[in-house]
Amino acid sequence: MSNERPIDKLWLAYGALAIGVMCIGCSAIFVKIAGAPGPVSAFYRVLVACFVLVPWRFHRRSLRPSKNDVILIFAGGVFFALDLALWNTGILLTSAATATLLANTAPLWVGLGSLFLFREYLSTHYWIGLAIAITGMSFIVGMDALRRLSLNTGDALAIGASIFYAAYLLTTQRARARVDTLTFMTLSVLSSMVLLLLMNLILKTPLKGYSIKTWAALAGLGLVSQLGGWLAINYSLGYLRAASVSVCLLGQPVVTAVLSIPILGEYLNLNQMIGGTLVLSGIYLVNRQIGKRRQMA
Repeated sequence: MSNERPIDKLWLAYGALAIGVMCIGCSAIFVKIAGAPGPVSAFYRVLVACFVLVPWRFHRRSLRPSKNDVILIFAGGVFFALDLALWNTGILLTSAATATLLANTAPLWVGLGSLFLFREYLSTHYWIGLAIAITGMSFIVGMDALRRLSLNTGDALAIGASIFYAAYLLTTQRARARVDTLTFMTLSVLSSMVLLLLMNLILKTPLKGYSIKTWAALAGLGLVSQLGGWLAINYSLGYLRAASVSVCLLGQPVVTAVLSIPILGEYLNLNQMIGGTLVLSGIYLVNRQIGKRRQMA
């Protein structure tokens, strides 16, 4: 019998969550340092994770998921691959902090997807959060850009990435509840890896010939951000409420912005800081709505 008390596990869960947020907050930093084309860094992110997850999954011999769950996870992996390809490309065309912030607007689109696809009720909190977040986004990308629909390419790709990530969440949400974390992560990154490999082959982007610095950054992206980050976050979900975890994940753009200053020499201007605060506030309200709905389900 374990001597570990519930309070100890709670502290471990919060510690794992903090580590997870730090790990995924480094994603954009690794992508910037690598400097490889977006689909290339996205491919190596999931490939490196596969080298660990696939043998681990076979060693654990977890229960085999149903055919329907496998289809949902594979479909989600396709959306996740598109999310990574767009986001990693956008990071190279705008600041790491801005790309991360805009990509984290996925909860907004999850809410809208739930409304139109599943006819789920959205509370006043959701709509207020959506309005606040969109106002914040207008500060970040500029009102003129929104009026003319002429966004900076990097910003537009980051927003597109958030929509595909929302599609990933909507597609896999039921499978995640029935399939263990290790199996889910393994199948998801496998399907993402296959699509990203095909994408790179079609686009004829170089998959080799990079510097040691680039390879080190790509290894960090796969081991630290993809594998370490999400394993830590999934561990915390075993002990903490999903609503609490989703709110804490809003720290990712903050971590990226802070790290971008000494590592990348990037700074946020006043409009971006105001906009970022509004976006995070809006997403917080949206996450409250989504979290309450999941607890009632």
